[in-house]
Amino acid sequence: MALAWCVVRRSASKFASVYGGRVRSLSAVVNRASLARNPSPVRPFVSRGFNYSTAIDRMSSEQSLIRVIDSEINSALQSDNIDLDEEMAPGSFPFRIEDNPGHQNVTLTRDYNGEHIKVVVSMPSLVSDENDDDGDDDEGPSNESSIPLVVTVTKKSGLSLEFSCMAFPDEIAIDALSVKHPGDSLEDQMANEGPDFEDLDENLKKTFYKFLEIRGVKASTTNFLHEYMMRKVNREYLLWLKNVKEFMEE
Repeated sequence: MALAWCVVRRSASKFASVYGGRVRSLSAVVNRASLARNPSPVRPFVSRGFNYSTAIDRMSSEQSLIRVIDSEINSALQSDNIDLDEEMAPGSFPFRIEDNPGHQNVTLTRDYNGEHIKVVVSMPSLVSDENDDDGDDDEGPSNESSIPLVVTVTKKSGLSLEFSCMAFPDEIAIDALSVKHPGDSLEDQMANEGPDFEDLDENLKKTFYKFLEIRGVKASTTNFLHEYMMRKVNREYLLWLKNVKEFMEE
């Protein structure tokens, strides 16, 4: 019995001496692997805290922007300079108005004695007239709005006259006049632009102004268009604000 116990102890000692180092090495490998899978808890905590702070800052910035946009929208809605319908046009206004929200141009159309008349009205611009010779420094430069117009008068054959104009309060100025043939290429249209309008005979220029006036392009029409387009500027601004707010809220 004692002999058997001695044999067992020697075998155990031999096993420990042979495999003990490998067991310790295996344990070390396992421990290092477990550490790789479980990094320090401090780093994830710092990262999550940084991302959380950034998200809070971004949310606060967006909410602040939405509040400012809401304020601008309320101011625009309270303005009287927004709505102006075609029904508010003067009784002599002969055109149909095509005004699409989001578009920068308004189109007027009418038919007159077999002709089709189209007027493309662009957004108004502010013109500064600085007169340094008047000797009055207190008043400063005078400002007035102007709106670009392109008037096209087309015959049934497709032949047309195209007037490039600038409309001021109570005044229309023709800048250029060209003849357009149906099917003309861009090069042909440029070739048909004709002489500089200012170089034409005075009587001929007056005749063209009368030509437009008879077809409804006159001071009373453009004065209404000034008012209409100024209100369109505000309506388009309001639409833009609402679109930006919609984006920010998604």
